[in-house]
Amino acid sequence: MLDATDAGWQAKYRALWRMKSRLQRPADFSGDRLDSFRQVFLRHGLLGLSLALVFAASEQRREALWSVLAPGLQAPVIYLAGAASLLVVLCGYTLMREGELRLTQMGWIIYLGLLSFWEEWVFRVAVPDLLLELGLDIKLAFLSASLLFGALHFFTLRWKLTWCVGACIGGLALSRQIEVHADLLLITAYHWVATFLNTPRSPGTSSRG
Repeated sequence: MLDATDAGWQAKYRALWRMKSRLQRPADFSGDRLDSFRQVFLRHGLLGLSLALVFAASEQRREALWSVLAPGLQAPVIYLAGAASLLVVLCGYTLMREGELRLTQMGWIIYLGLLSFWEEWVFRVAVPDLLLELGLDIKLAFLSASLLFGALHFFTLRWKLTWCVGACIGGLALSRQIEVHADLLLITAYHWVATFLNTPRSPGTSSRG
């Protein structure tokens, strides 16, 4: 018969397994589960960062980038204070939820913020701008970019299809925000919060409780 300690560890293991299984599919043609930050960065984050740098090398794409960075460049103190405040809020949420705030967890939160920036630059600005140049109208350009955004999560992060559809729908909502506000840093903040709430812990870590 299992004692209380064994039962407690089994319960924690099941909870951790459910957390890992919530987003990712079982092993299939796209590979096994991603259980470390290194795997997530190499398969997903590095690809997005590479695309961001490639698009930034184009003069026309850079013009689009500067145009949506203009609000932040015109009020840098306000935007820096906003970013710092948001970081404090996310770290505070983690502290209340976990009972501690490890440096690795803070690093994960900062990484999510940077990831949100370059993904929004690529999928809400650079890709639609390129598609507009190729002759698509704005709605179809945003839709295509959002479909690509959802598909990226399917293959790189191995998310289940329902979550990828959710990422696509979220991409459309953020596309609308960039169309209305033309403010990349603002929609980066939206993305940062949503991504943090969806993946509050780095792969391979679990709650203390």
